Amino acid sequence: MQLDVSYKETWLHKINPSVKLLFMVLLFLSLLFIHNLNFMINYTAVTMILLLVFTGHPLKRILLITLPFLFIAASTSTSMIFFGQGDTTWVKWGLLHITEESFFRGVHLGLRAFVFAILGVLFALTTRPVYLFYSLMQQLKLKPKYAYSFMAGIRLIPIMIEEFQTIRYAMKVRGVEGKKGIGAFYYKLKSYSIPLLSQSIRRAHRIAVAMEAKRFSMVNGRTFYYKVSISRYDAFFILYFVLFLTLAFYISKEFPYIPITDVRYEG
Repeated sequence: MQLDVSYKETWLHKINPSVKLLFMVLLFLSLLFIHNLNFMINYTAVTMILLLVFTGHPLKRILLITLPFLFIAASTSTSMIFFGQGDTTWVKWGLLHITEESFFRGVHLGLRAFVFAILGVLFALTTRPVYLFYSLMQQLKLKPKYAYSFMAGIRLIPIMIEEFQTIRYAMKVRGVEGKKGIGAFYYKLKSYSIPLLSQSIRRAHRIAVAMEAKRFSMVNGRTFYYKVSISRYDAFFILYFVLFLTLAFYISKEFPYIPITDVRYEG
């Protein structure tokens, strides 16, 4: 099954995947220590600029991808807003208790969850899996047998989807898809799972035998088809976040949108 996912290659695609991955992990960790809502708003803007402008994907596709994460962030935010603790009550009705502290803390948690998602989507949209694993082997010294196994597993996903559709069409021709009830559900579950699992096991075994025959377990003296190296785009990527997050922090301190600088409740 071929999926037409066309995009324009930008400088984000030319960043070394290992550098991008490690720096993304640092950004993830930094989010855990941000408690200033003003800074979190600016942080969100900095990451959104990269996602919307420099990923090279159409705006409609980006919005469709981020929509589920926006819903998750909103649900996380509303849970804290409606049931969080606080001293300055805005609305109280039964179990519902909205306070000033819980509102800003909920917005902060929602933005944090959304930024987590943005960074993940940014990495996924601008990183080719093949280059990622080649970079892990060359820069981070990941053993080739693990890297190539992961790449082979990723290649199997479209095949499994195509097999699933074939089974679905066959069951529809036989009239199984229209049946209802627990018995029909069990039959369909068995009809889908057993062929897919058996084919996956056979295919995985053949791949393992082929990799062993091709000496993929050999570590020393291995050459690579793709050479992945460090370039100036890695420096641009790191410099972008360092400069703009520093500017975002300065703006949040000198020109705050709200007077609250720490959303943690210490009642």
